Amino acid sequence: MKFHTKLTEGNLIQRYKRFFADVEYIDPQTNKKIELTIHVPNTGSLKSVIEKPSQMQKCWFSLSNDPNRKLKGTLEAVQTIEGAWVGVNTSHPNKITHEAIQAALASQKSFFKHWAPYKYYKSEHKISKETRLDGVFCVDESDLDNHESKKHFIEIKNTTLMKVIDGKKHAQFPDAVTERGQKHLKELTSLVKAGHQAELIFTVQRSDVTVFSIAHDIDPDYKKLFDMAVKAGVIISPVLVELNQHSITLSKKFLSLK
Repeated sequence: MKFHTKLTEGNLIQRYKRFFADVEYIDPQTNKKIELTIHVPNTGSLKSVIEKPSQMQKCWFSLSNDPNRKLKGTLEAVQTIEGAWVGVNTSHPNKITHEAIQAALASQKSFFKHWAPYKYYKSEHKISKETRLDGVFCVDESDLDNHESKKHFIEIKNTTLMKVIDGKKHAQFPDAVTERGQKHLKELTSLVKAGHQAELIFTVQRSDVTVFSIAHDIDPDYKKLFDMAVKAGVIISPVLVELNQHSITLSKKFLSLK
C-alpha cells in the first residue's frame, strides 16, 4: 500500500488521551519549526514503542488536505529509543493483508502456500449476528453461502509490543488485556472443531524482532485460550510488515513461534 504522499518526519513530543499526539517538524516551504496536534490511530498502550516518561522520539506522520478534518495529521510510525521504526496505525494491517491477497488472486498465485487451494476471498465476513471476522477463503465463490463447504477463516491482529526474553527480541501480543481478542480465539477454535480451517495472523509492525510469543503476563486468559486454539489446530502466522516513508506492505517473512 503506497501512501498518498511521502510521510513527514518530525519529533514526537508526547502522546495523550490515547488518540492525540503533539509533534514538531520543519516546514519544507518556510524552513520554520511547526508544532502540530495529530491523531493517533491506535487504542493500545504502545508499550515498548513510546517511552515514558516522555522524551523526544522521531516519528513519521501523514498530512491531509481534507478541510473537514479537525486534526490534519495522522501518526504512522515511531522510532524507538534503540532505533527501530514501529508502525502504529492499526488500520493498515487489514488493508495490506487484503491487498496482498487480492493481488495474489489476480495473478493466480497464492501469497502464502497454505492459501493455494483457494480461489475466492471475501473480507469482513459475518459468521453470526454478533461476529464478523476479517476474511474468509473459499475454493469457489459459490461455496461462500454453502454451510457444508469447508472454508479458511482469518483474523488479523496488529502487533507492536517487544520484549527481550533470554537475550532474544520477542514480538508479543497483546499489549493490554483484550476481551475482544479472547472472543476471537474462542470463535476460531470453534470453527476448526466444526471442520473448517482458521488462521490468526499477527502482523508485526517492527523489524527488530526474531521471535513471536504471547504476553501471558499482560493477559493470562488470552494465553490460555491461545494455547487451546493452537492445540485445536488454529494456524498461527506471525508475519513481518515492511514499512518506509513511501509505503507499507505485508512481507512473506514469518517469525518463529515460542
